[in-house]
Amino acid sequence: MTTRGYATGPAPNAKWKYVPQSGSYPQGFNVGGIHCGVKKDGKSLDLALVTSELPCSAAAVFTKNVFKAAPVVMGREMLDKRKGYGIRGLVANSGCANAVTGKGGMEDALAMGRGVDKLVGEEESSTLVMSTGVIGQRLPIKKILDGIPEAYKILAQSHEAWLNTAKAICTTDTFPKLCSKSFTFPGSSTTYKIAGMAKGAGMIHPNMATLLGFMATDAPVSPEALQNILTHAVERSFNAISVDGDMSTNDTVALLANGAAGGKTVEAGTEAEAVLRAVVTEFAEELSKLVVRDGEGATKFVTVSVKDANNFADAKQVASTIARSPLVKTALYGRDANWGRILCATGYSGIDGIVPEKTNVSFIPTDGSPELKLLVNGEPENVDEERASEILAMEDLEIRVSLGTGKGGEAAYYTCDFSHE
Repeated sequence: MTTRGYATGPAPNAKWKYVPQSGSYPQGFNVGGIHCGVKKDGKSLDLALVTSELPCSAAAVFTKNVFKAAPVVMGREMLDKRKGYGIRGLVANSGCANAVTGKGGMEDALAMGRGVDKLVGEEESSTLVMSTGVIGQRLPIKKILDGIPEAYKILAQSHEAWLNTAKAICTTDTFPKLCSKSFTFPGSSTTYKIAGMAKGAGMIHPNMATLLGFMATDAPVSPEALQNILTHAVERSFNAISVDGDMSTNDTVALLANGAAGGKTVEAGTEAEAVLRAVVTEFAEELSKLVVRDGEGATKFVTVSVKDANNFADAKQVASTIARSPLVKTALYGRDANWGRILCATGYSGIDGIVPEKTNVSFIPTDGSPELKLLVNGEPENVDEERASEILAMEDLEIRVSLGTGKGGEAAYYTCDFSHE
């Protein structure tokens, strides 16, 4: 069972349903979050630190924005140099993005990593660095470098420690986003664990779409298999969400595997890789959905599912186009069953092979009640407007489009409405 969490302090009433009382965390990872002074309120946690007792395999997916922040550039170079192995930890600050900061910004990012390397006894760079917050300002690097040893002193493996770490990477988030889960491989009696956190509420759109995300597992995984797994998972999770259509300069999702639970190493191309890929994909979907639920001004969580397309890529393209449409998103907020906006977005999605006479559109309630068919094989239904309004009043709902190709391609995209906020 997956658990979610919020550290301390107020959260909006509607968000309390995502607050856990416990978690299931991977062996060998020590985590913590402190206030070091990046945020000027004097109390909010703003420095997160994760270390592994064992060297980790590591994989990451980064923003495709041309203006990549210094930590993104540093992280990519470090992983390439190490070929995805020997990573000992991650340090992240919130409150300042260290983006568009020139050579000085790179020096600051490197200094953050070195500060952790020394504490874990590594001579070469072995620490991933993340930053999030305001663009175009230099980090208060002395405060961060002074804070890293203080954070190291309080590292722990407890639920509270993981919650505080998740809280320390938040900016405009209304709640920290933390998940954890246990899993096994077929034929094995060993129980493995995975935990992860994400931050993001605004400037959310692929590629990437989480601003920051981090996952860790105590399963043994080769770097090649880990990168395959993360790339697959991100394409169906963090790269399948949209809040406002803006892509950040800092977006990074990283996955570490330290093998502390023992067992045979998961190698690329094996059945074990396929099993772990499914676990991580489902887990990443849960984390990414929390980002959408916390979208700035969002009142609804909407799944756009496209069925029976030519392939996954076509299905995702249509779902993405619908999810990004301002007209669709404002209609959802206004509880307006104007399904023509959905059909319009489908039509300009740019894929080949859409046949109007085979296209179907429905609203799917999340309470288990029957779907509301809006368009069936290109023919409009006599829509019950009262029923449509009831469905659109729900916090969660699904828009389903079937293209009727007979080829079975499908994909989902997660989005929210546009409110006055």
